[in-house]
Amino acid sequence: MKKPISGFSKLNKLDKIEWVIKNSFSSNNNIKNVLQQYYNDDGKLQKLHDEFAENTLSNFYLPFAIAPNFLINNKLYIIPMVTEESSVIAAASKAAKFWLEKGGFKAEVISTIKIGQVHFIFEGNFKDLKDYFENIKPKLLTDVDSLTTNMNNRGGGIKNIELVNLNDQIENYFQLKASFETKDAMGANFINSCLEQFSKTFKDNFKDSSKIEIIMSILSNYVPECIVKAEVSCPIEELYDNSIVEPISFAKNFVRAVRIAEVDKYRAVTHNKGIMNGIDAVVIATGNDFRAVESGAHAYASKSGTYKSLTKASINDNRFSFSIEVPLALGTVGGLTKLHPLANLALEMLDNPSAEDLMQITAVAGLAQNFAAIKSLITTGIQHGHMKMHLINMLNQHKASDIEKENAIEYFKKNTVSHLNVEKFINKLRSND
Repeated sequence: MKKPISGFSKLNKLDKIEWVIKNSFSSNNNIKNVLQQYYNDDGKLQKLHDEFAENTLSNFYLPFAIAPNFLINNKLYIIPMVTEESSVIAAASKAAKFWLEKGGFKAEVISTIKIGQVHFIFEGNFKDLKDYFENIKPKLLTDVDSLTTNMNNRGGGIKNIELVNLNDQIENYFQLKASFETKDAMGANFINSCLEQFSKTFKDNFKDSSKIEIIMSILSNYVPECIVKAEVSCPIEELYDNSIVEPISFAKNFVRAVRIAEVDKYRAVTHNKGIMNGIDAVVIATGNDFRAVESGAHAYASKSGTYKSLTKASINDNRFSFSIEVPLALGTVGGLTKLHPLANLALEMLDNPSAEDLMQITAVAGLAQNFAAIKSLITTGIQHGHMKMHLINMLNQHKASDIEKENAIEYFKKNTVSHLNVEKFINKLRSND
């Protein structure tokens, strides 16, 4: 039976592991060895990893892979991606190669503004609050001078502060809504520090501070003004490869497939999940916050009031076009981008991009992933390539030898991959030995 513990975080790592083994496992069957296998031999590197989070027992490794041949705005990129799903890298790479000789991907950043809010309750006359806000606004800005100097020198800073009245939705509820430009930083710590100073200045200087109750001061991960667009296009007759027999039929079905994701939320969720397969993989590889990116993207997909596809496809004048518009608040300085050695390596692999460059690259990865997925769905079917990629995982589950893997890969080139079929094949091989 599990028991509560006080002061767990103060234990050394070995004692933490011993406690967890004793309280979470029925036996001590190789648990410590498994945890220790994923330690870094370099003591300094392990210490760095340990300090990324509290109560660390080991490291959880994910594959660090690359997708080559991405031509973006006439520049060739090798894109680093971190993901556990084997088909993601293969799909992105195929899409990159497909578009390489068709002009590649075009991308542009539309805007880079981020939002932060001070949420507060005010019990009094709104006109008094409004007049006070107009008078205190200059002081709100000067009181954060020590926080904004460096950001201002880099061309960023606070762009605006406004008073928002939401009393009709929650009684006596108001906001200070501030917009920020954070340049190459994602900017969460900068924004939150400014907001907390705003709240202090705002409350302390009101003639009767008891009428203002600060609820919280926090940035928003919904960034509808931090937008990047990416697209591909070509004449319909150029849409061909081994799986595309009739380009015009392919183009029409592709547009229909995207249209379905615009009108049906069941399809839209899976459609956008596929986009995020590509986006998240780049976000993680570069040390950025994939949870923030996910939540912002899905909120943006719902901006019309209905959850819809993040991509669009069209045919005009015999030309096929496919595009994505997505909010991406990313950074190339601060956080793990410089602390994590592989994140640092990933950014170097991308020629040390600016935040805007990284937004474009990441959006392209999402678009490529979506193109590959839809292409499979309307031609060979998603399972044809997907299950082939998962074959190795299944074989590893059966502890297949290298020779057994070679035989299985050859056999399943012409046969359906499934857990049952793989199990039968392995058992048959072994029964003949």
